[in-house]
This record gives sequence, structure tokens and C-alpha cells, in this order.
Amino acid sequence: MAEYENPQLPEGINVSPTHPLKDFALLVAGIGALLIVAVLALSLLAGQLARHIPFEQERALAASLGRWLPQPPDSPLDQQRQHYLQTLTDRLCGAMELPPNMPITVHYSSSKTINAMATLGGHIVVFQGLIDTLPSENALAMVLAHEIAHVRHRDPVVAMGRGFAVMLALSSLAGIGDGALQQWLAGVGMLPILSFSRSQEEAADSTALQAVLALYGHVGDAAAFFEALARRQSMPESPTMFNTHPDVEQRIARIRDFSARHVNSDQAPATPLPAFMKAS
Repeated sequence: MAEYENPQLPEGINVSPTHPLKDFALLVAGIGALLIVAVLALSLLAGQLARHIPFEQERALAASLGRWLPQPPDSPLDQQRQHYLQTLTDRLCGAMELPPNMPITVHYSSSKTINAMATLGGHIVVFQGLIDTLPSENALAMVLAHEIAHVRHRDPVVAMGRGFAVMLALSSLAGIGDGALQQWLAGVGMLPILSFSRSQEEAADSTALQAVLALYGHVGDAAAFFEALARRQSMPESPTMFNTHPDVEQRIARIRDFSARHVNSDQAPATPLPAFMKAS
């Protein structure tokens, strides 16, 4: 006949030796880390897929979201400035051999913001504050060519794809409705996501230098804008361009190195900016 025993169990046998809050914190941290990795992976995948969106569709999307582009200038002076910017841009596009289905449209803003940016659909915004920092047309051409290069490399649509994927993932986790997501996409949330990685910035600089060299035969003043930014770093309020164009000193060094390797003994002096381009 079987014998049964009922031993006395040690007290606290089912109690973890660590504090429950510590276990909970480790669990939350692990789940959070997995979510972060998943969102980053989704963001990278979305960016790669967005790169293959036909440019015509990107332009159509930009047209539907055009509310964040500057309005066409009203004054004759501002119209003259925009025409000059567009003409210079067209010359650079010819030097960069952009595909025929990739037109670049420049939008002039009289704002004192020290910035220029490439957005969806081949739209480039140039602010008067930036123009006022530049000593020559060559320096302006470098900035424009840099932004054109972002469009050519499809950087804006990649940034949008990554940002949209992150927003979609976060909204799903937080239970935000589709209405809020659409409001973000169509509203002011579009521009902040269009920031580019360090490698994208370096690639745009490289392409821009080649374009300026092809157009002028030299790259004099190519670093002028970044040198102006470097001089302003000691200001209490740093210029807007610092937010999207990091490592100014390194970029100046790369531009100077490129210039030293492409010295032209009979190069023409830098082309001055027309007087009407500078704010009075």
C-alpha cells in the first residue's frame, strides 16, 4: 500500500529573491527595447521602399500637401529674386544631368531664417536670411546644388517614408485614430521629418561640389556658407541650419580638400550676387 507524505514546505518558496518592482522594470525595459528595435527596422524598410516610388507620384503627393510651401511672391522685387534663383537652379540641373522627369521648383521666402531645404516633389525653399549670409553667386550655387542633390538622391521621400512608418507604428501602439495621423501628414508635422542623415548630407555635398565645378570650372566660395555658420556658433541662438546640417567644421574641411585637389590656375573670380538679391 502506497504511503503519502505531506512535508512542510519552506516559507517563501514561491517568492522571488528580487523585489517585484525590479522584475517589472526589467520586463518593461525588455519590451521597450524590442519595440524600439522593431520601429527602427520598420523605419529603415519603409525608407528603402519609398526610394522606389515614381517621382511623378511623389510630385502628386507634394501637390496635395502644398500648404506648407511659401506662397508665390507678390512684390516685383521678390518675383525678380525668385526668377534669379530658378534660373540659377536650372543651370545647375543641367550641369547635374537630372532626369527629364525630375523638375526642380524653387520657392523664395523673404523670411530672415538662415535656411534652405529640399522637400517632396522637387521643391526647394530658399530664405532671404540665407542669401544675406552669402558673398557670391558661387556660394549660393553650392547651397542650391546641395539641395538639388537631395532631390536627385531621393532623400526627401526616404525621410518621409521613415517618418510616416514611425508615426504609424507609434500611433498604433498609442491607439491614436486615423484622423490624427492624417492631420499630422497634412499639417506642420511634414517638414520636421525631412531631416537627413550624416551620410546623406555628405553625399549631397559631394554631388554639389561636382556640379559647381562643372558650372564654374572651380569651387571657389563653395565653403562660404558653412564658414558663415561656423562664425555664428558663438551666438546665443544658433541658426536654423545647425539643426539639419551638423558637423560644420568637418564639412568645411572636406570642401577645402576638394577645392585644393581641383585648383585651376586661370580660374575666374567668384561671380558677385546681383544687388537686388540682398536685403536692404
